[in-house]
Amino acid sequence: MAAAAFAGSAAVGFKSSACDRRVSFLGRHTSSVQLPRCFNYSQCGSKLSFSSSGVKTHVATLDQASVEAPPQVEAPVVIVTGASRGIGKAVALTFGKAGCKVLVNYARSSKEAEEVCKQIETLGGQALTFGGDVSKEEDVASMIKTAVDAWGTVDVLVNNAGITRDGLLMRMKQSQWQEVIDLNLTGVFLCTQAAAKVMMKKRKGRIVNIASVVGVVGNVGQANYSAAKGGVIAFTKTVAKEYSSRGITANAIAPGFIASDMTATLGADIEKKILETIPLGRYGEPEEVAGLVEYLALHPSSKYITGQVLNIDGGMVM
Repeated sequence: MAAAAFAGSAAVGFKSSACDRRVSFLGRHTSSVQLPRCFNYSQCGSKLSFSSSGVKTHVATLDQASVEAPPQVEAPVVIVTGASRGIGKAVALTFGKAGCKVLVNYARSSKEAEEVCKQIETLGGQALTFGGDVSKEEDVASMIKTAVDAWGTVDVLVNNAGITRDGLLMRMKQSQWQEVIDLNLTGVFLCTQAAAKVMMKKRKGRIVNIASVVGVVGNVGQANYSAAKGGVIAFTKTVAKEYSSRGITANAIAPGFIASDMTATLGADIEKKILETIPLGRYGEPEEVAGLVEYLALHPSSKYITGQVLNIDGGMVM
């Protein structure tokens, strides 16, 4: 097998894929009283009377009673980087379905990002796009400001953006190394640092980083990608320790082979070899990764989870 690559934006056969995620390795309370339909009801002074079959009942009005409106819960504000396709798109749509306000970050795919926004709004959420390179500090600062200006805060950050520049280490150019480290690792640092400043003001927040199983076990032809994802895992644990006192959790998800347009075009022999390495015998779906992200980011029962790395790989890495 020609070195099938792992994780978020990995490609098969050491082919580069910039900013798109190919074979991915790897987030009214009401109460009512119903009256029988045959009842006739009319309000008279301070009494409410209804009758049925000649039987009349009087119910005194509750002058002192007050019906409190349910507390208004603001929809969470979520930033998803690299959200125009693949896992990032699935994550953004899942948050949209949950009624969140979602900033859809993209690097180049503006048309695709706008389509994601439309889908989010159709699902019941709110959305806006932001084109920017998360490896650039000024772009990250502008992205955070855009979310805060629009919605007042940032509740959830999903660091998903990534690229690959695959090749054997003996032939890897420094530029191939640096591009991947800059976006996949430094980008996570910049976004986390900027978003955490906003989260600390409210003393709560959830950070979910999309790592990869290659950050745990490595992969031939992906020294740069493996190093970056391994760095994301270690970085996540440090963030969890440093920000826990401020009510902020940080966790990483390490996907394995996730279905994509590229997996659909793999030859039968390559696919057979890949699937033989997966105990569950199939690729994962982007929506499955998104479901795990949603749990860590929104579910009340995940509030006690921080500093963890959750593999979602069909059992590849045990």
